[in-house]
Amino acid sequence: MRGHYIHQIWQADPTIYAPPRYRRACEYDAFVPSPITDIDLALPGDVIGVVSDAEKLIADLNRAAGPELMPLARLLLRTESIASSKVEGMQLDARSLARAEARRDMGRGAGPGAVEILANIDAMQLSIEHAAGLPRVLPQHLLDIHQVLLERAPNSQIAGRFRSSQNWIGGNDFNPCGAAFVPPPPDHLARLLDDLTAFVNEVTLPPLIQAAIAHAQFETIHPFEDGNGRTGRALVQIVLRRRGLAPAFVPPISIVLARDKDRYLRGLTLFREDRLAEWIELFAAAAAEAAALAARYAHRVGELQESWRDRLRQHANPRADAAAWSLITALPAHPVISIPVAVAASRRTRPAIANALEQLEAAGVLISVTESARNRLWEARGLLDLIVGLDAGRSP
Repeated sequence: MRGHYIHQIWQADPTIYAPPRYRRACEYDAFVPSPITDIDLALPGDVIGVVSDAEKLIADLNRAAGPELMPLARLLLRTESIASSKVEGMQLDARSLARAEARRDMGRGAGPGAVEILANIDAMQLSIEHAAGLPRVLPQHLLDIHQVLLERAPNSQIAGRFRSSQNWIGGNDFNPCGAAFVPPPPDHLARLLDDLTAFVNEVTLPPLIQAAIAHAQFETIHPFEDGNGRTGRALVQIVLRRRGLAPAFVPPISIVLARDKDRYLRGLTLFREDRLAEWIELFAAAAAEAAALAARYAHRVGELQESWRDRLRQHANPRADAAAWSLITALPAHPVISIPVAVAASRRTRPAIANALEQLEAAGVLISVTESARNRLWEARGLLDLIVGLDAGRSP
């Protein structure tokens, strides 16, 4: 066991609105994990082989990254964020979400479900671009990610705050007695989070092993009232970026984890049972599958962009420096696009972008998805079909 249990008494509360059996005092055991700094780790050769193969696939995925592929990097980051939300039961199809994102970027309403998932994308972006570049990761940086994640959620009052009360997983909504898992009491959080972030700042273990252990420890600590899973999966990407394994392309590990959520949760239990090799093998195998899937989709997106360029050549064949060509490069990051977003993405003037969008629509690269002449939106032909497949973890 990687830790110990503390026997606790849940105090009776006759004032709560609940069946009588939940108002009574009861007993439960909270789990306090062992520290992970200076963890003693001995892995069998076959597990080390799985880790090595996964890290090579992630490195190969990133080796292909160049400035022209940065929009694809955002697509993979977006897909990882959506899949991380899906693990928590937050469902919205890729096409609806892309349109909601475009409406939000224009200052229009996106719908409450879409807003929360889009916040997960923002939090993942923050974790990778900000926390990953810091000299040291501190508990405050976890709060920053959580703040972005939940600041627009229905329970936004808890955003950016570590919990001050006991939480639990499973069981009933009124007390932790009979819960499937009870994390450590709140007075243990500061010590455990200091240990966790100190471990994240180390460079002794292979990056993927470090990410697997940090993630499982975070989920065991469960430091927030809500949003633990999504914040913990953002922590994975922080580790991979900080260690230089994934400097550009995020392997969308959450896609694989979301596809078999029960297996993922069993893996976290294996970690708590000190069966580290089994958890690390499961995590590394998911990372390898995610990297291979991302590489195949990167190739398919490249083929799709070439087909768009062929359409544009056949229709208008604009000058080599025309805005339409730069928009084709930018489209993977913005599967549904508006004039303001296109201007920001391409750094071209509004008249040049308006002309480019007209050319791309006439060439069949873009499809108008709004009827009004104002606040128009265009969808990139074929791209969302690919994204739907990637979100579902299907091979292209």
